[in-house]
Amino acid sequence: QVQLVESGGGLVQAGGSLRLSCAASGRTFSTYIMGWFRQAPGKQRELVAAMTRGGNTNYVESVKGRFTISRDNAKNTVYLQMNSLKPEDSAVYYCAAGTSIRDSSSYNIWGQGTQVTVSS
Repeated sequence: QVQLVESGGGLVQAGGSLRLSCAASGRTFSTYIMGWFRQAPGKQRELVAAMTRGGNTNYVESVKGRFTISRDNAKNTVYLQMNSLKPEDSAVYYCAAGTSIRDSSSYNIWGQGTQVTVSS
């Protein structure tokens, strides 16, 4: 069973950048599709970005061109580089492991979340 631990959240001004990291334990990391979700207060959790083992990616429209997901299977780590951050990007960001690049319901292994706050 894979366990996930996120890091890298924090407070940043609008227009700034942050890189989130998600370290995974377990030998089966590379077999999973890895995704980053976010949930803002009063809103549903949404799949922000996902990446297959082979490098195929999917992004929610609102972050295209600003966020980049990447993974290092040798280090059992997945990253989310977030540039040109906006106040509406503020949320708790979760790393998750699943079996579909687009189907949020396929993700069943979750990290504890890391807070991202973007000030205007």
